Amino acid sequence: MKRRLDALRQAAGAAVVDNFFRSISRVGRLHPRADPRRHEVTVQRDLAYTTSGLPEHRLDVYIPRGSPPFPTVLYLHGGGFRILSKDTHWLMGLAFARQGYLVFNASYRLAPRHPFPAALEDASRALRWVLERGPSLGADPGRLVFAGESAGANLSASLALTTAYERPEAFAREVYATGVTPRAVVASCGMFQVSDPGRLGRRRRLPWWLADRIKEVSLAYLGDPLRAEDLADPVSVLERGERPSRPLAPFFLPVGTRDPLLDDTRRMARALEALEVPCEARYYTGEVHAFHAFVWRENAKRCWEDTFTFLARHVPNP
Repeated sequence: MKRRLDALRQAAGAAVVDNFFRSISRVGRLHPRADPRRHEVTVQRDLAYTTSGLPEHRLDVYIPRGSPPFPTVLYLHGGGFRILSKDTHWLMGLAFARQGYLVFNASYRLAPRHPFPAALEDASRALRWVLERGPSLGADPGRLVFAGESAGANLSASLALTTAYERPEAFAREVYATGVTPRAVVASCGMFQVSDPGRLGRRRRLPWWLADRIKEVSLAYLGDPLRAEDLADPVSVLERGERPSRPLAPFFLPVGTRDPLLDDTRRMARALEALEVPCEARYYTGEVHAFHAFVWRENAKRCWEDTFTFLARHVPNP
């Protein structure tokens, strides 16, 4: 009975937070500078990337000004695997498109109704759709970027692993079989290990309410916080030191120094460097989780500038 009540409480809390951020997103879209036409960006909304008919299996395409083919971003939203969607993350699609990237901003099924590996299966389906259908919209699969923040950073990193490592999961085999690897991965403020959420409080004390929210993410996504799954914990895969069959893409890892997930970025950077994978971790003093979404703030502006400087080195955009 207690477990049932806890689940209902967590679901209610998630719904409140989800509605809050969706409301903010809708209000933000009313700002004159949020209009894609102001930036010569065209948006095609709600394209289905599977035949399921589910609203979670849709993506939006942000098409920049200029002549195709364009360098291409597959963007995967954050929200602890439990909340939010492409619609709450329109700002990310617009930010990349303003810089000349064709952006596929995808939703995916959410936990706890759809636990691991549903979100990653959907990310792999969206990728295959982009590879098959994207060129007709102007995509260049040879200049592909995976990007996301928080849970989306986890999914982007794990998706990159499936392009470079031969793995047993059916969806991973399908991705590997495409032969396509990204030119770069932008994994912002990532939760790179979902299992064992208590680890984040062992190095520095977290407020009880924050530790509880992080544990809820693990419970929803994995069912058991101690259940370790390779592709839910991409940093743990890399820490084993196994060399990939194909080169891993360069990683850009921005994070705030007050982010409770800070240690995951530090671990990811060390693991990538040990494998001699190009990696640039950037730490923004005093910033909290997903600070770069507050685009009017100086550190957020700096983070976006650093992101595009990194991409300019690794993803040609003539």
